[in-house]
Amino acid sequence: MRSFPRRLGLPGRAGVALFAAGLGLLSPFAAAPASAQTADAPAGTWATPPPLGLGDAPPADGHGPDTKYKKKNDCVQRSLGQNVEIKSRPWGQDYLQLTKAQEIVRAATGSVGGNQKVAVIDTGVTPHPWFQGRVESGGDYVAHPDNGAQDGLQDCDGHGTEVAGIIAGNPQDPNVGFIGVAPDAHIVSYRQLSENYTKDDSPQQPAAPPSGESGQPPASGDSQKPPAGSSNSQLPPSSGGGTGGGSGTSPQQDNKGDSRDLAKQGTAGTLNTLAQIIRGIADAGQVGVINMSVDHCRAGTAPGDIQDGERKVQAAVHYAAGKDIVVVAAAGNVSENCPQNDQPDPNKPKSIVTPPWFSDDVLSVGAIQEDGGIAPFSVHGPWVGVAAPGTKIVSLDPAEHSTGLANLTIANGSPSPIQGTSFAAPYVAGVAALVRSMYPHMKASDVVKRLKATAQHPAAPGGRDNFVGYGVIDPVAALTANLPGDTGNLSLPKPVVQEAKLPPADGISSTPMIVALAGTGGGVAALLITLFVVHTIRRKRSGAPPAR
Repeated sequence: MRSFPRRLGLPGRAGVALFAAGLGLLSPFAAAPASAQTADAPAGTWATPPPLGLGDAPPADGHGPDTKYKKKNDCVQRSLGQNVEIKSRPWGQDYLQLTKAQEIVRAATGSVGGNQKVAVIDTGVTPHPWFQGRVESGGDYVAHPDNGAQDGLQDCDGHGTEVAGIIAGNPQDPNVGFIGVAPDAHIVSYRQLSENYTKDDSPQQPAAPPSGESGQPPASGDSQKPPAGSSNSQLPPSSGGGTGGGSGTSPQQDNKGDSRDLAKQGTAGTLNTLAQIIRGIADAGQVGVINMSVDHCRAGTAPGDIQDGERKVQAAVHYAAGKDIVVVAAAGNVSENCPQNDQPDPNKPKSIVTPPWFSDDVLSVGAIQEDGGIAPFSVHGPWVGVAAPGTKIVSLDPAEHSTGLANLTIANGSPSPIQGTSFAAPYVAGVAALVRSMYPHMKASDVVKRLKATAQHPAAPGGRDNFVGYGVIDPVAALTANLPGDTGNLSLPKPVVQEAKLPPADGISSTPMIVALAGTGGGVAALLITLFVVHTIRRKRSGAPPAR
């Protein structure tokens, strides 16, 4: 390099500088001036929501639905004549080593999340006996008091109970393998969504509560009663879950994963009431973790585009995060109206999912399957934070008066496994509750950072990708790892000299080797003496004078 500019007649250093400048002008990777970068940079991307303005605030909690709904379908109903018991441990529990994590928290605090409240914003939660009375009402935003409202403590769709069960279900039976992540935690139930209700445009409400809303036994599974022409009692024995009851639900979930879409035509639940609930939870100040296994998915239109309801939810989750609440949401499932984000440019997704879109304040959870790979129904996106098990789900049977579990739902008239990012999110919400129980002075933002930092990072730049985010959560690491910047009850480990432990000897005697080496040494010495004697004799015979 030094000789090249000198041939041009330039001084060495000046020539090198000029040559480098020339390469910079020609290189496509050359940095543009700051002014040029600012002028050419796009105003935003579909993957980045526009920031909140000074006037953006979450709506006040109205403590009820923002419109009138009416019942259109019967609630979920349990099959009759079945006696299916599920005693095996779900694979997700072993994958996450939940037993070990629970032992750690119990040893440190005396319970497993007993001092934590987790808000479940979903289709309601049935007070299953395996909650031991640890479920309380948050509110009903689907049914009016004069239309059978039960303050969020009835799950007509059979979804919220299963979600809450993953967080805090506790069979208290050593013969049952299933157990919730934080089995001593308290659940606050908000019924915000239902596929079995629709907007009521009629001038009058029904005179009596709809069938199935006033004590009629509903059922296990993830949706409502099977379509006309099908019989619950004709389902195979394997279609159920729980002691004494099988699954009898209609196709609300398909093989692509469960779908609980807000603002979908013909259903109850809006982004506005979701924002109201989040605001109300934050103002009450009693909940440390929020779980939302409900989503609103739409196609991206233009950079900076945001709907009014989305803006309200954005303001609400920002408000809750500022009130020291960990906000967890399902990443969303692929459906006809929510195509997979498999386009070349990840910053221009086909689908935008709310609340996960607001990843600055929401920990979005993707789903993995049993082999550790990403579940095909889990929506990808730059907002995905972490991942957790979301297939072959076992949880509490949502049927009223049930005392067991459910592991199947009815899809297109036949049983299929329960699955979806809806059920990956509560695994993360449960672990967040354990971390908050273990470290009560840790801020919500630090809890989220800890969950991300201790996750099983994918082999991607920066340790994250758009499929599983920062990776599958690791509950044991989240509870025990010492991270840079830890404060409060966490202490940095003291350096310890590690003793080298060499493998034991194989027991072979070293005597033969010693004898062999001694013999070799003796032979070499004898050879040297012989050579010295021969050399001396030859010198004497030749008559050479002795050296002086």
